[in-house]
Amino acid sequence: MNVAFFLIPKKDIVYLKENATMRQALERMEYHTYSAVPLINDKGEYVGTITEGDLLWKLKNTLGLTFQNTEDINLSEVEQHVQNSPVTIDAQMEDLISRAVVQNFVPVVDDQQIFIGIVRRREMIEYCSKLLLQRKVER
Repeated sequence: MNVAFFLIPKKDIVYLKENATMRQALERMEYHTYSAVPLINDKGEYVGTITEGDLLWKLKNTLGLTFQNTEDINLSEVEQHVQNSPVTIDAQMEDLISRAVVQNFVPVVDDQQIFIGIVRRREMIEYCSKLLLQRKVER
């Protein structure tokens, strides 16, 4: 079993460019009901994950910042409080699982650090659950 088995490709997920605005992030996260999304730079490299909490802290701690003027704040100006560490596509399952314990999703990059997708914890848990049920039935 390898990372590619669980990979949701970049074309099928929501992500943002690091130069997107806070407002774009808030609206996209609300629309898709996500609490966190990956960030990539203009080269396509994974640069971090922006969370609802990051956006709320920026809103709370920036004097005069309101929802209306969040379009003036680039995501590169928002401190990221959670660091979702990526894995490479050829990573060992142990690396993937150890990250999934503390991350809702694990970003996946190629050997050039280009973002290629994510692995969600949900799919890994569902896979393990199916294996456990199969073993139970076989007994």
